[in-house]
Amino acid sequence: MVNSDIDETSLAISPIERRNSLEKHLLTRPDPHDLKERHILLDTTVAPSLQAAHQELARQRTSDSLKKNLERRPDRDELVERNILPSLGTAPALQANALELEKHMRADSLEHKIQNRPQPEDLISQGILAEDEDPRA
Repeated sequence: MVNSDIDETSLAISPIERRNSLEKHLLTRPDPHDLKERHILLDTTVAPSLQAAHQELARQRTSDSLKKNLERRPDRDELVERNILPSLGTAPALQANALELEKHMRADSLEHKIQNRPQPEDLISQGILAEDEDPRA
């Protein structure tokens, strides 16, 4: 397979033919914007002699920012306390099943409490509800 980007024109040709070949390749070369998108040229306004220092400074600034944010990151206990992470002591592979089990146990407990709640007339006779607060009326 022949790469069309490589000028394989013989050096033994005349200077006019060599110039035409060079002009042909210059017409098909990518523009600076394309080279910047492909990360071949740096997209910067810094002088070329300072570009390496500019890149190193940017890299160091990013590194410092990451370190600072990692130091301020809350620990696991605080995330559990704020209900961001689950407080389960189970293996990660079992956590989904444990959460599902906990959900069903809570639903069963609520169902049991609803079935065993006192009737409104019992609450009225005990003085907890007034007669005008009867939920059935």
